[in-house]
Amino acid sequence: MTGMAGQEDDMMTDDSNARIDAVVKNNAVVLFMKGSPLFPQCGFSSRAVAILNHLNTEFESVDVLQDQGIRQGIKAYSDWPTIPQLYVGGEFVGGSDIMMEMYESGELAELLGKPAAA
Repeated sequence: MTGMAGQEDDMMTDDSNARIDAVVKNNAVVLFMKGSPLFPQCGFSSRAVAILNHLNTEFESVDVLQDQGIRQGIKAYSDWPTIPQLYVGGEFVGGSDIMMEMYESGELAELLGKPAAA
């Protein structure tokens, strides 16, 4: 009996990982966040959305609060402990603090192929 629970956890992890991988690879810019772009559920997610909006960036968002498998799986996928998480071109960029630093330095605009903010 005890082996079954472990197998279910592994299957859930594999399923979440596959779903995360598909979203990351099939979208140019993805933000895993708490809430939605219109209704962020934490200040860090709100700041991440504001940065992307300020750079006029189209992005896919994934609300980790809607799916516990994704919420835990994204942390393992990126080996990064916090949310939000930004992916550009299939690569993990960072959380809101890194996004803010990159925004201020102009690196984020460059990464997104945007003109640097004035």
